[in-house]
Amino acid sequence: MRLLRHSTTASAHCDLPCGVYDPAQARIEAESVKAIMEKYQGNEDPVFRTRALIIKEQRSELVKHHLWVLWTDYFKPPHFEKYPKLHELFNNATKAAGAAGGKGTVDPAEGQKLLDLIAEIDTIFWETKKAA
Repeated sequence: MRLLRHSTTASAHCDLPCGVYDPAQARIEAESVKAIMEKYQGNEDPVFRTRALIIKEQRSELVKHHLWVLWTDYFKPPHFEKYPKLHELFNNATKAAGAAGGKGTVDPAEGQKLLDLIAEIDTIFWETKKAA
């Protein structure tokens, strides 16, 4: 029976050792989304515009992916208790990357809104890293 008993209990605030999560991944993709929106606005070539839309949608999907990983894998209940607006922030950011924003518009102002939301998440993320 002694062999089946746990001898050590470990806990962590995320599912892997710290250092693997970073909002920078979402920010870099969101910067691409905004840049593509700007290039789209400055070019009338239909072939260029079609390619820009395809790439913008791919990058927007990557933004959502990176945000979801942070939301579901890094942030834990104590974070959401300490930062009550975190769920809403992630919800708004993923929507800003989705059909309501990055995927559904070519307005660079919407791309900037997405970057601003990611910046808020980034601030909270780094605050949680200091406390860890």
